[in-house]
Amino acid sequence: MKIYKFLSLFLIAFTFLTFTSCRNNDDEDTSNETSGKLQLKFENGFNNLGDIVLNQTTQTSSSGQKHQFSTLKYIISNITLIDENGKEFKYNENNPDKGAFIINQANAAAGIVYVDLDGVPKNNYKKIKFGLGISQNAYLLGQNGQAEFWEKAKQESMTWSWAAGYIFVKLEGKYGTSSANTEFMNHTGNMGNVIANNTPDLYREVMLDFPTTARVSASIKPSIHILADLNQYLSGVTPLSLSTTNDMAMGSNQHLVNVTNNLAKMFKVDHVHND
Repeated sequence: MKIYKFLSLFLIAFTFLTFTSCRNNDDEDTSNETSGKLQLKFENGFNNLGDIVLNQTTQTSSSGQKHQFSTLKYIISNITLIDENGKEFKYNENNPDKGAFIINQANAAAGIVYVDLDGVPKNNYKKIKFGLGISQNAYLLGQNGQAEFWEKAKQESMTWSWAAGYIFVKLEGKYGTSSANTEFMNHTGNMGNVIANNTPDLYREVMLDFPTTARVSASIKPSIHILADLNQYLSGVTPLSLSTTNDMAMGSNQHLVNVTNNLAKMFKVDHVHND
């Protein structure tokens, strides 16, 4: 009888330990498979000239004006990945400290500026959405709600005073008719609380389709290659020309509203790598 009780207790203990071990292993496997990483690769160029080399690449606009960039920077934020069923994963929405990035052409490696995203749920993604600039919802969190990114943007000269906020896009360089020899600066961005100040909201959302599915898993880190065609700056939906009336424009006047609307159309996904 004692032997029978001993064997019964041993069997119960063994079964419990086996179940617990299997459950722990299952939990670990599930954890490893529920999230992964994804990389965005931004390539800034002119679609007929290739990658932009600062202070060198000269483009001719649709109105015949030559221009080149010495500075090319913009902020992206509120990245959203959309799966094959239309479900959205929002990456640190309205949290600039973790979800906003500065695309600076001066930092491009072989023409590419890289943005790495962690903690992306395992899924098959078909689209991406992101903001050009910083949303009002994020800005109105206050300076304490985005202290890290504010300092980073400040170091990159992508801010005005806190009352004015962020510079969304910073384009500087030279322009002219026969050659690019006159300096220009176009800095777009909101002027603080746009409703209270009755100023245009220059934050724009960009939605892009993937030509092939991005398959995020623990073992696959897709790279999304995004081309930005800066021809859209002066040769976009609204053809623009630089002149003494707008070549030193900063803020959100009508010229910069037109610039913003043009630039919001400059992105497209060229290809997806599932590596």
